[in-house]
Amino acid sequence: MTTFVVLGGSGDLTGRLLLPSLAQLYGTGALDEDVQVLAVSREEWDDAAYRDWARRRLTAHAPDLDEQVREQLVGRLGHARGDVTSAGDLRVALDRVVGPPVVYLALPNTIFLPTLRALAEVGLPDGARVVVEKPFGRDEADARELNAVLRELVPEDAVFRIDHFLAKQTVLNVLGLRFANRLFEPVWNAAHVESVEIVFDETLGLEGRAGYYDRAGALRDMLQNHLLQILALVAMEPPRTIDHEVLPARKADVLRAVQPPADVRAGSVRGRYTAGTVEGRHLPDYVSEDGVDPARGTETYAEFTVTIENWRWAGVPFRLRTGKALGSGRREVVIRFRPVPHLAFVDEQPEPDVLRFRLSPDSIALELNLNGAGDPFDLERDVLEVTSPAQVLPAYGLLLKEILTGDPTLSISGAEAEEGWRIVAPVLAAWAADEVPLQDYPAGSAGPA
Repeated sequence: MTTFVVLGGSGDLTGRLLLPSLAQLYGTGALDEDVQVLAVSREEWDDAAYRDWARRRLTAHAPDLDEQVREQLVGRLGHARGDVTSAGDLRVALDRVVGPPVVYLALPNTIFLPTLRALAEVGLPDGARVVVEKPFGRDEADARELNAVLRELVPEDAVFRIDHFLAKQTVLNVLGLRFANRLFEPVWNAAHVESVEIVFDETLGLEGRAGYYDRAGALRDMLQNHLLQILALVAMEPPRTIDHEVLPARKADVLRAVQPPADVRAGSVRGRYTAGTVEGRHLPDYVSEDGVDPARGTETYAEFTVTIENWRWAGVPFRLRTGKALGSGRREVVIRFRPVPHLAFVDEQPEPDVLRFRLSPDSIALELNLNGAGDPFDLERDVLEVTSPAQVLPAYGLLLKEILTGDPTLSISGAEAEEGWRIVAPVLAAWAADEVPLQDYPAGSAGPA
């Protein structure tokens, strides 16, 4: 029997993502019947009360799942009241567990360290696994300390530092397109690529997440983890094989070569949305949202440009950007190729080729210049596009399946987590010192100028 112990079992992450994903695993037959779930939270609930709460969350966040499937999960839920940073409370909760547990920290990153220290004091049996959400710590020093405690707790291959972006279909397609097709890898370098852009724009505002977001901000929430992980897949050297040892090692190698903006003032942008209309919805000023402390100066838009100091990518700018309450939900990786060295079509000035990995909806598009249907020597822009079918399992569902089967291939290594913080540290420091102005942009716009 495997017991999935969720620390923070009454939180938003558990109700919005973990429980629906677990239910979907049951519904597809991908989850073993022996898997049980024990939620730990401060709520004064018994098992029955927790199951009632879980039913409401599943109805709200997994309405398309058959009620019988949802009940299949609900019947395997239990609840233990406790403070996750207390070794005594964790010991009482873990005494209910039969066999090696999978301990999932569905918690704010500010309490990862005291929680892991409490777990280390209790001790975990051989075969236990520990799952830590992003962002992994608060800065590079905190990440190093977290890694040190985890090394005391369980072996590295039993640590799952998860980032659900790595389980998105189009993100994984970066690996397939690069390393399973001879066509692309020969031109995947600075000699042929002019620039790379990784964008995750959102039309949503705060959506009631002030408790977390106002302390994190756009850069910590998205660029330090999600978008740098995509950069690593785009820019890494070809791995010998795709497994839990080689893939994270190749990603860590390229992240070590990433250099922050040489001039943070010129190479980064931060902004915060003001009142406006997005897709017919009125959004108030960010600072007027419940739970927001205006004095924090939290950014809702973050952008910076980095370079990679190695033979493959020297001189190629990688621009990473994310924002909330923007006018369109543009989510893609854009590879812009250099112009051809000599253009035989003397009257034409076509744009260079562009390869797009679109994350919503999942698709890959290659923009080319081709001869049109009119004058045989006129060039026209055309797009070759492949749209992927919907994932059988959502990203979180796929990650949970990998965790429960003990496969850490899509997990982030300790070195990657630390390098991510190293890269963003100069930007965070400059922003904290107000060296880069916090620009306002209206909700529904394209972001700061």
